[in-house]
Amino acid sequence: MRIRLLGGLEVTSADGQSVRFTTRKSALLFAALVLAGRRGHSRERLCEGFWPGRGEAQSRNSLRQALADIRRWFPAAGNAAISVDGDQETVALTAGPDEADIWLFERKLAEGGTAELAFAADLYGGDVLAGEVIPDGLDEWFGPYQVRYRQKAQQLVERLSLAKPEAGSADEAACERLAERLLASDPTAEPAHRALMRIHAARGHENAALRQFETCRALLKKHLGVEPEAQTQSLAASLQTRGGDRQTAPARDTAQLAQPVATPARPHDQPSVAVMPFDNLGGADDEYFADGVVEEVTAALSRIRDFFVIARQSTFTYKGRFVDVREVGKELGVNYVVEGTVRRGGDRLRISVQLVDAETRAQLWSERYEGAAEDVFEFQDRIAAQVAGAIHPAIRGAEIELAKRKPPTSLRAYDFVMRAYPNIWGRRKDTNDLAIELLKKAIAVDPAYGRAHALLAWCHASNASYLWAEHPESELEKARAAVEAAGSIGDDPTALAAAGSALSMCGDQDRAAAFIERALTLDPNNAWAWARQGWIATYTGDAARAPERFQRAMALSPMDPFTFSMRLGMATAMAKTGSLSRAVAIAREVIAAHPDIIMSYRYLAAWSAMSRDLETARWAAQKLLTAQPDFTIERYRSLPILRSTPEWADQVVEALKLAGLPER
Repeated sequence: MRIRLLGGLEVTSADGQSVRFTTRKSALLFAALVLAGRRGHSRERLCEGFWPGRGEAQSRNSLRQALADIRRWFPAAGNAAISVDGDQETVALTAGPDEADIWLFERKLAEGGTAELAFAADLYGGDVLAGEVIPDGLDEWFGPYQVRYRQKAQQLVERLSLAKPEAGSADEAACERLAERLLASDPTAEPAHRALMRIHAARGHENAALRQFETCRALLKKHLGVEPEAQTQSLAASLQTRGGDRQTAPARDTAQLAQPVATPARPHDQPSVAVMPFDNLGGADDEYFADGVVEEVTAALSRIRDFFVIARQSTFTYKGRFVDVREVGKELGVNYVVEGTVRRGGDRLRISVQLVDAETRAQLWSERYEGAAEDVFEFQDRIAAQVAGAIHPAIRGAEIELAKRKPPTSLRAYDFVMRAYPNIWGRRKDTNDLAIELLKKAIAVDPAYGRAHALLAWCHASNASYLWAEHPESELEKARAAVEAAGSIGDDPTALAAAGSALSMCGDQDRAAAFIERALTLDPNNAWAWARQGWIATYTGDAARAPERFQRAMALSPMDPFTFSMRLGMATAMAKTGSLSRAVAIAREVIAAHPDIIMSYRYLAAWSAMSRDLETARWAAQKLLTAQPDFTIERYRSLPILRSTPEWADQVVEALKLAGLPER
């Protein structure tokens, strides 16, 4: 199999090279031909879909050039395994039936045996072309395929779980992996929840199956405002009947304690605002630029002490869908919502912004800014000041409390940082590596860009802390060097939070605390800085004071992509102060919501073993080793974050041994 479309786009040539088409259009044209199969597409339809509005002659010429790019990798020959064929009217890809994952996926579904379904489950790595940037217009071409194969995958996980593969078999493991992948991209996918419920029940863990049902119900309520389907509720009812009095002590403990951690509400007399994702009216390549504008406006508003500002990470959970501002107000607990649009064409920029009362939906203020793209930094500060004046008359005309930050000398460097930003949150190694690559490009353009260096330090520190790197100490050295290279970042709260977090993971808690305190002085609403202050307290033996800091972070950013870390930080503080059962419950909740975050299994294994729940500890240890086969206790024990509390580190090491994890 040399063509992968499920979960991304990867193509290998006949001689084993990774194919890199000259243009994105060529790559997407190749994908379109794969999806069409032997029937192919008419040249007319391809021209209209890929090069609309160019005129027949020009679009046909563009098509010829793209096909030539493809044929450069797959030249026609009598024995060619993959080739592009066609005449004056149609174009089709000719290849063996096993050359493309999507063809193999379809065939295994049709064959229908348990082993074949399990094979198909492992082929489904995610949505069609997941992660690929698809230009405007072509989303209408590929969107139906993405929906269709997502539905097929959900049907597959249901079929495979109903086939009742033997507990502990490879077929069952394939079903479980598919369910977890589906839920990672769509937490409301009920067939995946049902599959996990059946798998848990087949293993004799009715309590775990019922916890999965409760997780499903909570997620549906949160995201869609609905109850589970009748099929899901019927399955849960049958499990309750089966379970009877077979409740185990660990399960009762979790059921009793697995309530969300309460977060403090904002002060009622303090104006609160959420800056929603701005709509990008330019090309798809400018999506990150629009996101960057929102990032900076949010940060500028956060500097005003009179406001409670919801962090950008939480508001971006609404990105790409229409939402009623009244619902946003209720969900995020805010009085005001900022909405806007961004259009960038060449060197010109237009930003339209409006401020809306979340309760009455009344527009309080609106403005449009036009000028050169390089004026974006000035626009952002003006927007923040005017929003502040419109929200709170008492501070109208007041200057934002932070001295003007120094923007990077190059807008291209800023672009690279904004592209990197969504990938820095410690969820997966591949996204972290992508962020590193983009940040290095930003630094190559502007070597004095402090924020880029600081974020790079954080990414290298993450590589070490999450044990993604073969040599963690080397990554920590790179992190320290990047902090030093950042130079003067004393007026940039985001850079200070990143650098402080990196130093904390490098073991330098005193210096890290100084960076974080400076960040909070400049931006009292910086959720990242509050969370890191909680971790520093945990690392330095002051765990009793950590929860209030994590609570503050979660109140500022209730839908943050880093919430998993905040909650695990809260749990770590609880474990260190004797509340092991509560720590275990939080770890279970994080795993249920984010099964792809590997560090959660590390914590659950240790805390469950400390609680003498060896069944759960060994299950978590096995999940950890499946995802991270090179994990050893020795590598983990060597991390600087454990050096400041050696007695606790020794307890963790002994617990991990009990869980069955290898020492070396």
